[in-house]
Amino acid sequence: MDKNAITIRKATKADAEAIQTIYAPYVRETAVSFEYDVPSVEEMAKRIEEVQKTHLWIVAEEDGKIVGYAYAHAFYGRAAYQWAVETSIYVDRQEKRKGIGGVLHEAMEDALKAQGILNMNACIAYPAQGSDDPHLTLDSVRFHERMGYTKVAHFHQCGKKFGRWYDVIWMEKIIGEHV
Repeated sequence: MDKNAITIRKATKADAEAIQTIYAPYVRETAVSFEYDVPSVEEMAKRIEEVQKTHLWIVAEEDGKIVGYAYAHAFYGRAAYQWAVETSIYVDRQEKRKGIGGVLHEAMEDALKAQGILNMNACIAYPAQGSDDPHLTLDSVRFHERMGYTKVAHFHQCGKKFGRWYDVIWMEKIIGEHV
């Protein structure tokens, strides 16, 4: 993939169907998302609108088709947390390993720095046994490590999906100086 062929732009409510199409297999087939039911297109449109009131939701397009998306929202709903966000990135499963996630992450990080954000946090589902299982690989952990994140917390067996227990880890990347 030619990374120059990827266009990054702000998501709109009109993108909700394409975003839902990308997200649906993650909900139905994986433990990447702890949602059990695929949100409706209308729900995705509401989520986009809600996030963009204060933060960022972007899409990656290749040849006019949305191939991935990323968003950042408030880390926690208290004023003292205003310099930290929780981030999420999803790439069309047919387009993985082409660098799209990295392009989305770079664009998101640049935009968040411009907004004055200092901490990017990622909540990542993690196999309880610490190795790949049929519904969850360590791909997200490895991706975040490549993007410069470090693991800062590990919660054990806190999510259950497909009849299995999953851990959650938190990873963070500091993107600005805390003065």
